[in-house]
Amino acid sequence: MPGSRPYLFLDIDGPLNPWSAKPERRPAGYTTHRMKPEGWIAQHPGKPRAYVKPLRVWLNPDHGPRLLALADRYDLVWATTWGAEADTFIAPVLGLPKLPFVDWPEMYGEGPDGTFWKTRHLVAYAAAAGRDFAWVDDDLGDADRSYVAAHHPGSALLHYVDPRLGLLDADFAALAAFASAPSAAV
Repeated sequence: MPGSRPYLFLDIDGPLNPWSAKPERRPAGYTTHRMKPEGWIAQHPGKPRAYVKPLRVWLNPDHGPRLLALADRYDLVWATTWGAEADTFIAPVLGLPKLPFVDWPEMYGEGPDGTFWKTRHLVAYAAAAGRDFAWVDDDLGDADRSYVAAHHPGSALLHYVDPRLGLLDADFAALAAFASAPSAAV
């Protein structure tokens, strides 16, 4: 897969929105946003839109420039349940351009061999373009790494991000290191 830039698959809730941080203690550097994406509205069936309490999202505006700095070595792709709404709600806050997104053929449930439900779809997405990839998410484990090693012919970095903390300096360093010298290790 040499010659093509790797994908950087971006999850939102966890890496960009540290949803699991203590509700009364917004992490340093983050700002609070209240949003009503369609995916959130759909989780409240039968409730009029006006009565659905907005979703609290914490975003760090410094993440946008740091992701754009990686965009000279990666093609950034939303890999989130937010889908196209990531461009409407998240990208403007972070100063990101419109990005492609993975259009999940199915969401949720368990993947093969105990993997996270996204794993097989991201492997297929990368394989269709013949690309290596890095993926930041808060739902990664050993089963996902084993699956990618067995089913993806190129290099991949599956990088767990603590959903209480979001992306940190060490996470950006790991992404930059992988882009500079991809290895087969997942």
